[in-house]
Amino acid sequence: MQRKLANVNMWTVSAAIIMILLFLPNLTIVKGIFTPSNENWAHMKEFVMGSFIKTSFILISATAILTIIIGLSLAWIIVQYDFPLRRFLKWTLILPLSIPPFIGAYTYHGIVNYTGVVQTTLRDQFGMNLNQSYFDIMNLPGAIFIYTMFLYPYVYTITRIFLSQQSASLIESARMLGKGSWRTFFQVVVPISRVSVIGGASLVVLEVLNDYGVVKYFGIQTFTTAIFQSWFGLGDIETSIKLAASLMGFVIIILMIEKLLRGRRQYSYSTTKVRPLQLIQLKGLKALLATSYGLIILSLGFFIPIAQLIDWTILTFGTIPISEFMSYVKNSVLVAGITATVIIIFALIVGNFSRLVHGKVANLLPKLSILGYSIPGAVIAVAVVTAFIGLDRFLAPLYQLMGISTTLVLSVSLIMLISAYIIRFFAIGYNSIESGYDKIGTDFRDASRLLGVGLTKTFFKVDLPMLKGAIISGFLLIFIDILKEIPLTLILRPFNFDTLSTKAFQYASDEKIMEASQASLLIVGISALAIYIFYKFLEKERD
Repeated sequence: MQRKLANVNMWTVSAAIIMILLFLPNLTIVKGIFTPSNENWAHMKEFVMGSFIKTSFILISATAILTIIIGLSLAWIIVQYDFPLRRFLKWTLILPLSIPPFIGAYTYHGIVNYTGVVQTTLRDQFGMNLNQSYFDIMNLPGAIFIYTMFLYPYVYTITRIFLSQQSASLIESARMLGKGSWRTFFQVVVPISRVSVIGGASLVVLEVLNDYGVVKYFGIQTFTTAIFQSWFGLGDIETSIKLAASLMGFVIIILMIEKLLRGRRQYSYSTTKVRPLQLIQLKGLKALLATSYGLIILSLGFFIPIAQLIDWTILTFGTIPISEFMSYVKNSVLVAGITATVIIIFALIVGNFSRLVHGKVANLLPKLSILGYSIPGAVIAVAVVTAFIGLDRFLAPLYQLMGISTTLVLSVSLIMLISAYIIRFFAIGYNSIESGYDKIGTDFRDASRLLGVGLTKTFFKVDLPMLKGAIISGFLLIFIDILKEIPLTLILRPFNFDTLSTKAFQYASDEKIMEASQASLLIVGISALAIYIFYKFLEKERD
């Protein structure tokens, strides 16, 4: 009995330490609300805060609406109908998620600007006199287009999985009552899909609020750009903290709205005989329209930017020394691999703690530790920097004893960047591991315990092998997100430390768009491969 209690205590203490470390830095943002205001903050609050809120609201509202329209309609077409290229479109429609929005932004700008392929073709081949304002996408509508094309897979993927697993009885009942395709879609499909649609749209909104690359490149003022400007432009970290706190409040309001939109309405079935929808064969014009719609969206979100990136890569191949380019690859793989590994280990510990210890507190603490994913990267960066500077000051006497002349050690190291990644992306790993724990249940663990095997040994011998799928999928998702991450890396990276994403962003910001294509194409290639592996893994698990 004492041995079992000791094992439980070990898991509890380990999980508690992890959850405190994940949550504690964010308290520095809350503390910043109560610090005295300076002139910069007073100026921003009086003259530009309203503009930040208005612009951010327009961005997230328009993007959410458009991604819902595209994602839900594509999910319904793929799940309900059979038409040419359906199986191909079913998984390739996820691929735009492999292209970071900032890469899509500078790629599309290069395609439609004065020297781009669109205007050049229209001038040279058709002799057209073009109005440049028609091709300007470096504005708010252009940013909405970019976010929509590269983020709609969140809504599409979640909604398609939801619809494919639902009973066909509701749809068939609607048809038997004489409802046509349109009325069935709006009166049955939309209501039962509300939770999944709102869930996907909330991820889109959080990604838009977190993004820095698109709004910076397009010159659009949002909370994130203001945090960067006040920190790096004005050297005012106090104002950055207050802006971060304002953005955190904005996010909390959005999450509350999402909770209200989800509502308490749930759809369940009184029978366990749940079967997927029977596909309806489309022919003629309807089949052509369904295929064309999917291909147009896929082309806008993947094929067109990829074709342009490949063209630029061929034109500029060799301009970046191979040794320099490989250092970016090494840095990207290093931080992504280390972070993903640490997150998976932490998630396994916290997840096992939730299985061993029951109660309201045990259920609440993991939920608090995954809040980092809902907090924009710029906010986490401010919190982590503030926390690490405080830690360096606390450890200053120890540094002196060790003969270190500077008081800034941890706050200028790679440890700070990895710590921020862990806070930001822990939710992805934890959700994957938690779903894995739910799937394997506790029967095998209980059987092992009855045979006298300890908790820790049971975890390594029984639970861990059965969680292999969840570990792999969680690792891949974390790796992809870190590979594409911009705000955290730009703020927290050590001196002279560049990744593929930061270098691509820097080249694009310096108007070296073609040179940015090489790093961008590698990011997209690795991400697309990981997404394909993840998709195939999901399909295998479902079968």
